[in-house]
Amino acid sequence: MTTVLWALQGLLAFAFLGAGAMKLMKARTDLIPMGMGWAEDFSDGQVKVIGALELLGGIGIIVPSITGIMPQLAGFAAAGLTLTMLGAAAVHARRGEFPMMVPGFVLGGMAAFVAYSHLM
Repeated sequence: MTTVLWALQGLLAFAFLGAGAMKLMKARTDLIPMGMGWAEDFSDGQVKVIGALELLGGIGIIVPSITGIMPQLAGFAAAGLTLTMLGAAAVHARRGEFPMMVPGFVLGGMAAFVAYSHLM
């Protein structure tokens, strides 16, 4: 179980660090042609906040476990990422982008498992 948990945390950290950094470094108008049409519905500041939350979640899901300092914080970061992915799925559903909901559900499910494992 520990190996599975570490693998999931590593995958989630990789995914959210990359996604968050991209949203922080690129302009919203540059994200739209990259397949992130949802960014049309949000302001530049909102996209940056989403990116910052993803980046912080990616850090928070792995660093506490690696350092051993308050490892339960990884569970709270995972819970936050689960909520972020539920929000992403809702946005895609509202826009009728049902195939785009799949990655959100997969990442959200992985994050929910990590949160449950750390907090229960």
